[in-house]
Amino acid sequence: MSALTTNQAGQGIAVLYSFRRCPYAMRARLAILVSQIPCEIREVALRRRPTDMLAASPKGTVPVLILSCGQVIDQSLAIMRWALAHNDPQHWLVPQTETFEAMLALISENDEGFKPNLDRYKYPNRYCVEHVDPELAFAQAHRAAASIWLFRLESRLELSPWLFGTSASLADMAIGPFIRQFARTDALWFSMQPWPRLKTWLAQWESAEGFQRMMEKHPPWQAGQPAVLWNQQ
Repeated sequence: MSALTTNQAGQGIAVLYSFRRCPYAMRARLAILVSQIPCEIREVALRRRPTDMLAASPKGTVPVLILSCGQVIDQSLAIMRWALAHNDPQHWLVPQTETFEAMLALISENDEGFKPNLDRYKYPNRYCVEHVDPELAFAQAHRAAASIWLFRLESRLELSPWLFGTSASLADMAIGPFIRQFARTDALWFSMQPWPRLKTWLAQWESAEGFQRMMEKHPPWQAGQPAVLWNQQ
């Protein structure tokens, strides 16, 4: 089955392979929803990755966006930028303070510095190779390392309610899924930490336009099933 899907006018639309809980896929879905670009969403069961997705992107991870022209975009930030370049109604690409390059730098710090510690905190059994009481100490060490980044965000939010001003930006929407994942790993511990502004910011992020739609549950996609369409005209 071809990845190409048509809208009600018979025109080809993009297909997004996604996984509901993946933070990379979450931020891609948010950008597609807010940009109002028609798209078919295909939920992926990670243990049974669709052959169409693997043919388009052999790396085998989500998100994968296949445009109607056949072009493949398989990096989440690139998907966000592609969608918002077509339509950015909330001006995520135009920060109120600092520059677009500063936003990209902050996102890079999140993805390259914070995310590895988050993974090892949330999934210590996947990464820890020691054998004497390994997982608890390993997870706590990486939680402490990850917390340094959260203190930095807390300090940044002293200046404004969002990371780059008084309204949400690309940086907020790209970083939010990872902070949410961290907070939910041990919600009680997170609630006790001295990050009042970060907690408020996260609550605002979860209340943003499109969040509930972005987190809707869909069964894993199979060829031949009815398409789940977003932003359909």
